[in-house]
Amino acid sequence: MLRFAVVGIDHGHTFDHVKGLLASGGEFVGYCPQTSVPALREAFEKTYPDAPQIDREKLFDDPSIDVICISAIPRDRAGLAIRAMRSGKDVMTDKPGVTTFAQLEDVRRTVAETGKIFSICFSERHCVRSAVKAGKLVAEGAIGKVIQTLGVGPHRLQLPTRPDWFFDPEAFGGIIVDIASHQVDQFLFYTGSTTGEVIASSIGNFGMPDKPAFEDFGEVLLRSDKAAGYVRVDWFTPEALPTWGDGRLTILGTEGYIELRKYIDIAGRPGKDHLFLVNGKEMTHIDCSGEKLDYFDAFTADVGNHTQTAMTQDHVFEVCRLSLEAQAKAARIGAR
Repeated sequence: MLRFAVVGIDHGHTFDHVKGLLASGGEFVGYCPQTSVPALREAFEKTYPDAPQIDREKLFDDPSIDVICISAIPRDRAGLAIRAMRSGKDVMTDKPGVTTFAQLEDVRRTVAETGKIFSICFSERHCVRSAVKAGKLVAEGAIGKVIQTLGVGPHRLQLPTRPDWFFDPEAFGGIIVDIASHQVDQFLFYTGSTTGEVIASSIGNFGMPDKPAFEDFGEVLLRSDKAAGYVRVDWFTPEALPTWGDGRLTILGTEGYIELRKYIDIAGRPGKDHLFLVNGKEMTHIDCSGEKLDYFDAFTADVGNHTQTAMTQDHVFEVCRLSLEAQAKAARIGAR
């Protein structure tokens, strides 16, 4: 049985990690209560009242723990992951796993030296059932050869809940590193690309003049030897939308296309995980709410077997590299 612990509960994605690993048969050993968001710790205590709160150094030093899950402040994740791997543990971290090129190189070196897994749980693919189904349809050839992905990741600002570091690009890495890493992951995955290049990118602050360093808009144009990709992310989800963001993905193939309305079908069908498939044979809607999330089972197997079935290490590093490059070369638009 895989035994895991949590270090860093500064983002709500930590709940996805725990829920997924428990569903895969893992044992939740405990968590470090240190956080910059007290409300998250309170929610954690209510959700997992039997899980003990343990000092993080004791968790790192416990040889019986196999995996450390990390959803700390983004700038701290790489350091915690390195500490965990050098303590003999595999790592599942929230995105972004790194916020600088130096951190990426340090993580690469640690993985090479320790042989441990550094996995980023890209929740907009790994924890979205319609995204899992889309991957299967693409693999089956339902839309032919994929030639482009168009991914949008709008988010609601929820200003009163945000800690101070949320507005500091050095803390969260910038909007492309922080949010668009999801869409970069999806571009590489659905197009079958092992590497890519950033053709153009932009960042902007259109709605928060009182936070001039903050970025509430970002876009990236990607290309590989197989396909093209466009990404748009933002913090402009309107209050009337009954969920945090109308995340969508369109996958264009030579014989059709797939559109995912991941979290809501506005003014349409209730619920989430809506997939629309159009090809030469059919035009259909698929309810993906019953689709199994494969990532956590595969990750658990990888920890036990020293394999890379959930996601290759090279894929993780390439998502990080492209996200960092797009952030670094982005043109600044909007308010200055």
